[in-house]
Amino acid sequence: MPESEEHDKNPCPERVSKLQGHFFVPSYQRGYRWGEHEVKALLDDIYGCRHLPPDTKYCLQPIVVKKKVAGAAAGEPEMGLPAHGQVYYELIDGQQRLTTLYLLYLYLKQAKGIEPRFSLAYETRPGSAAYLRNPDEAQRDANIDFFHMHQAYRCIRNWFEAAAQQTDDGQVAGGADDMYRHLREQVHVIWYDAGDQESITLFTRLNVGRIALTNAELVKALLLSGRDAGAAATHHRQLEIATQWDMIEQALQDDAFWAFLTNRPAAAYPARIELLFDLLARNTGKGDRFFTFEYFRNRLEQGRRKDKAGKRDASGHDNAAQLAVWAPVLALYHLLREWFESRDLYHKIGFLVTAGDKLGELVERASGPAALTKSAFSAFLDERIANLLALDETAARELDYERHRHQCERLLLLFNVETVRLLDHSSERYPFDSHKKQRWSLEHIHAQNAEPLKTENEWRSWLADARRALCALPRFEDGHKEAARADLVAQIDTTLGAAEGRVGRLDFNMLSRRVMDEFLNPEGTSQEEHSIANLALLSGAVNSALSNGAFQVKRLQVIDMDQDGKFIPVCTRRVFLKYYTRTDTQQMHLWSREDRAGYLDAMLANPASAPQAKEGVVWKYLKKPAAGAQR
Repeated sequence: MPESEEHDKNPCPERVSKLQGHFFVPSYQRGYRWGEHEVKALLDDIYGCRHLPPDTKYCLQPIVVKKKVAGAAAGEPEMGLPAHGQVYYELIDGQQRLTTLYLLYLYLKQAKGIEPRFSLAYETRPGSAAYLRNPDEAQRDANIDFFHMHQAYRCIRNWFEAAAQQTDDGQVAGGADDMYRHLREQVHVIWYDAGDQESITLFTRLNVGRIALTNAELVKALLLSGRDAGAAATHHRQLEIATQWDMIEQALQDDAFWAFLTNRPAAAYPARIELLFDLLARNTGKGDRFFTFEYFRNRLEQGRRKDKAGKRDASGHDNAAQLAVWAPVLALYHLLREWFESRDLYHKIGFLVTAGDKLGELVERASGPAALTKSAFSAFLDERIANLLALDETAARELDYERHRHQCERLLLLFNVETVRLLDHSSERYPFDSHKKQRWSLEHIHAQNAEPLKTENEWRSWLADARRALCALPRFEDGHKEAARADLVAQIDTTLGAAEGRVGRLDFNMLSRRVMDEFLNPEGTSQEEHSIANLALLSGAVNSALSNGAFQVKRLQVIDMDQDGKFIPVCTRRVFLKYYTRTDTQQMHLWSREDRAGYLDAMLANPASAPQAKEGVVWKYLKKPAAGAQR
């Protein structure tokens, strides 16, 4: 507590330098989450005291505590508290601020030998207390709290080093002296002793209006509250839920799991477990900001009313209501985890979510009293995909870039996802996390011309890529053709050797037409330029790096990018490796009509259309003619 005892009112301002003792962060609170913005703002506020008159008090936000004695109540945590009989403070509000102040003192200790006079411990992550005393980089990724503590300490160090650059001697010592003087003389916290008030009720009331607090954190406070906080049964229930909560949150920190479940960025959910609460509350995001919290509060109150009617658990404490509310959360997590670990369900549900289907509707069909059997659920997913695609074979083959761009993207995404799912004896999975980190677009496998290019830099880049493609062609048996290639390469070299500003549109048009018409443009394909047979899925970053050129040019570029570790979807990679062309006469440098036909058949072929025909990867999801209908 504060060193002085001369307080006649509550709350009261207290100098930061007088804070001492042991502060204990209970399980109902979130971990340390302040980022660079909040840490820097606190340091700037404290340092700004140099502009105030010397006797002016500068007050930070409140520190709300409840004074306790270790060992005085049954069911207390075994770790994190001081020795039996010693006083400590349950920290109800102000954890983020007090932890940051501790890290600031830790830096002042290094710079000036100034020791912090208080300590902090955490019920659900006891190791955080030790890490807080030494936030070394080697352990920062051990859990999310360590990461934020390390980042905050690094931010403090960087702040002092930046401030030192503004001084004559460039040393941090002067800034450290000033900071400590402000903490000792001017900077106060609002100290509030909660007395006999119920801790979690007070915590919730303090935080319901605060932007930084999320629905998940408020729900956590509800679930970890207790009418008899000292009872052993209550403590065990709280610890059980807190441990399971951390397990779920840690699992959802896996980006592969997260991207499988939602298209929303992780930044939209500071506590990722809130996605599960939103699913259970059927929160569409269009209602009140605390819709999910209110849903769970109502559920909990309904459970407590039932308990009051004589349905409490055997311990006599109102644990049953919290456990009844928490059980569906745990069940939902296990269901989603089961889907994630099943290779078939991962790909089918992952595609549906990525394509914009609602995960909540899928959950409803797989859980509850009317849940589908596993086989029926699998069939339901197939039907869902077919309805989302909404194409028969004829319509799918007639898709084109200009009229059906969105349908082309969806069909090609399914083609890629299903291709990975159907790999025999493989553990490979389509990487939805890599997919969702990028913007996706359609790429013409072979571009008929380079007319869209407008600038000299674009022309030069196109010609350089075309030169590389020409040189990579196999030697022509026709001597005239081989001489024409050598002549064209020489003309490109001369053009590229000209000074900047000397390559014009006419020069570029003449050379690009020769490249395409004489060497890299397959015959009879001009009408198929925008067909689905000439489209592949690429990320915007990779797409923008490809020139508006011929197949051979793009083929070499895609191979380079694949070797460099860029994410190239499996079917796009196979296109440029000529995987889909089953002929002995294929030409690796052209995307011919035969290539396009093989590509479409691999995607859409009806196995009944020809003897021994192989079913297209997406065939099962296409609408089929009604029984007896003419094909």
